[in-house]
Amino acid sequence: MLKDLEIEAFIAQKSSFDLLIDARSPKEFNESHIPSASNYYALNDAEHHEVGTVYKQVSHNDAKLLGAHYICLNAARHLMEIGRAYKIGSKIGIYCAKGGLRSSSLAIILSHIGYQVFRLQGGYKRYRYHVLNYLEHLPHNRFIVLGGNTGCGKSELLQKLSSSLDLESLANHLGSSFGSIKGIQPSQKSFENHLYERLRALPPESYIFVEAESKKMGRCTIPSLLYQRIHQGFRVEVFAPLEQRIQRILNDYQTMSPEFFYHAMYKITPYIQKNIKEAILEAYEHHDLEKVVAMLLVEYYDRVYKKPQHNDMSLENNEEKSALETLKSLHVKLSSLSDSKM
Repeated sequence: MLKDLEIEAFIAQKSSFDLLIDARSPKEFNESHIPSASNYYALNDAEHHEVGTVYKQVSHNDAKLLGAHYICLNAARHLMEIGRAYKIGSKIGIYCAKGGLRSSSLAIILSHIGYQVFRLQGGYKRYRYHVLNYLEHLPHNRFIVLGGNTGCGKSELLQKLSSSLDLESLANHLGSSFGSIKGIQPSQKSFENHLYERLRALPPESYIFVEAESKKMGRCTIPSLLYQRIHQGFRVEVFAPLEQRIQRILNDYQTMSPEFFYHAMYKITPYIQKNIKEAILEAYEHHDLEKVVAMLLVEYYDRVYKKPQHNDMSLENNEEKSALETLKSLHVKLSSLSDSKM
């Protein structure tokens, strides 16, 4: 069975697919793709480039023949792998760049074997349009925003709250000069795709816990409407003892390489006193990472942290269980107040 689906129907069924296939080249896939997709390419990077060149410089027919040749070779390899992992009759979603030859070729073969195949009309281009349109007309406008100094445990709280949006996790960035310590960030497109998928899973009428962030998190930028609505949300300023803050940041900084540390220190040079910077560098060279973190928190992070114009509530996070209970109670209270006004 082979069925073409419009984007709304495809998205609605996506969670029921046993396998979601991205039939584009590995380069296209690695740049960004629909979350949960696997890359069973019709053409690899070199083949995709070669077919495109023949299409432009020789003839459309020659390009189609060459493309079909490569697709058959690649499909033969993919089929054996898919067959071992997914029994005949499984539901398979599939897409390529624009819903053309690459996805239809694999889809026809899989459907004739006996798989239930659902192909996205318009391909990944249509999905991206859908994502951007969703983020530009965001249905969510109720946010409980956790602010506070670095290390006060905002991220840890978010991870334990069900109705939450963890932007730092989605961007793989801590939102500071040392923010890229987590490693390589996703592309902007990939960040937006995962952001869309997370928001779509949260009811639009529900309050969402989120951390106050700068608009730009490393190379990822928070969409304008979402950023605006977050900063219009109910603001909770979180506080925690300095010793707890130090221990939290230490957990992140333990694996920091010397190259990363010195580069980050170079970036914050304009915002820190020379003697403080020298003391931090000396502590680092003596392998006293705890002292490094303490000085960074007090002499850099706390000084550059922009205090909000208003706070709707303050929360002491010296005991996580109690802080979580307070936030959950706040969620119930705000939700009840909103429902009573409807």
